[in-house]
Amino acid sequence: MSETAVVSQRSISESAPETLGSVLIIDDEAEIRESLETLLQLEGYTVASAASGREGMAQIGERPFDVVLLDLALPDKSGMDVLAEMRLLNAQQAVIMVTAYGTVENAVRAMQFGATNFIQKPWDNEKLLADVRAAVARFKAEEENVQLKRALKQRYNFENIVGKSEPMLKIFDLVAQVAPSRSTVLLQGESGTGKEIIAKALHLNSPRRERPFVPVNTGSMPPDLLESTLFGHVKGAFTSAIASKKGLFEVADRGTLFLDEIGTMGLDMQSKILRVLQDRRFMHLGGVQEIQADVRIIAATNVDLRQMVREGRFREDLFYRLNVISIDLPALRQRREDIPLLVEHFLKKYSEENERPKRRITTEALRPLVSYAWPGNVRELENVIERAVVLSSDIDVGIDLLPDHIVGRGTPVPRLDADPGASLFDIMEDCERRIVIDMLEKCGWNQTEAAERFHVPLSTLNQKIKRLNIEIKKKNNNHRE
Repeated sequence: MSETAVVSQRSISESAPETLGSVLIIDDEAEIRESLETLLQLEGYTVASAASGREGMAQIGERPFDVVLLDLALPDKSGMDVLAEMRLLNAQQAVIMVTAYGTVENAVRAMQFGATNFIQKPWDNEKLLADVRAAVARFKAEEENVQLKRALKQRYNFENIVGKSEPMLKIFDLVAQVAPSRSTVLLQGESGTGKEIIAKALHLNSPRRERPFVPVNTGSMPPDLLESTLFGHVKGAFTSAIASKKGLFEVADRGTLFLDEIGTMGLDMQSKILRVLQDRRFMHLGGVQEIQADVRIIAATNVDLRQMVREGRFREDLFYRLNVISIDLPALRQRREDIPLLVEHFLKKYSEENERPKRRITTEALRPLVSYAWPGNVRELENVIERAVVLSSDIDVGIDLLPDHIVGRGTPVPRLDADPGASLFDIMEDCERRIVIDMLEKCGWNQTEAAERFHVPLSTLNQKIKRLNIEIKKKNNNHRE
């Protein structure tokens, strides 16, 4: 054998480093197998070997390997046939073909059929080790990517969204029917009801699952920035446009674009979105060339778009384009039977995130969680449970770890003198109005402080104030309870 195939001098007694990965050598020449085994073991790899294709496939069936060194010429079957079998078992399997001088063309052909690389006998030790390192790194990265996609799909799969109430079961059925299509979907519901999670479930259960899911909060950007963000711009389109930039419609190509809070979008931008939905084309800001848009749009709103249409604040034609399929997400107070399940889900989630033993809720603490109105919906409940887990020192999460406004400490629930003919919705809305007014009064009508004490975003509180027709009194800036 050539000198280059001889293992470099190194004391066998040296302690081997932590394993760098696992390698399987499939070669019918014993001398080749022994030389490669010694070289790779001294480098820090776990190594196994096989003298035939059949024996090699049997070992692969018993355990996974990070990389396989596969000889092209085997006694029982060709290396190409073995490669094909491996790729059927695992499309990501890293395989380095080993070939004798004069058969390089076959090795190149093997790479066309999925081999990672090839080495030629006699080999150079350092190059061989570099090729193995690169193959192992690539294989592990691809495996991690597959596992990440699987974990994301599991996390956002609609079958695993927490809920067993009748409204949620209907939503699961609807998502299952709608996800495979390319139809536009409009998600409607109060802030915090989980619209983005449903949008992700629609995407990850669709044929577009391998392409990007791109969310954008249209209510958080001024119109000019929003247009540039969605459609991109060419260099010089405006003062600060020093370079051309892709928009999110291009980023989401063949994927899904999630337009959150679409009710905040101005009429001019609405017309541009309508054109994309109609023609599936758009232009960069400042550009002249039309660009094809293969994007599924899922829109979400926490306001009544039909009312906005009647008021002339939302285009009727855009509304009907978006409202091909509508999914209404219930408020948490409308599915109270799901609260214990959600509490258990968030206890597990935040116990794991904070590396603590799994917390459990006491019966005393669960009772006010079920009866509370939850103006911030699931998002507010999640914040409350996260806070309780972080502050807890014992396994049991008791009522002492819940915020005062939820358990009623120092905040008596307003007495309800409901009209005998009032509906349950009217009674609950009146109760919610009184609770919000009571908190605003306690905070001297400081909405920011009230939002903090409710553990909800200021925007959520302002939307509720508007919906409940609460007249804001002059704020007492010096007040702080």
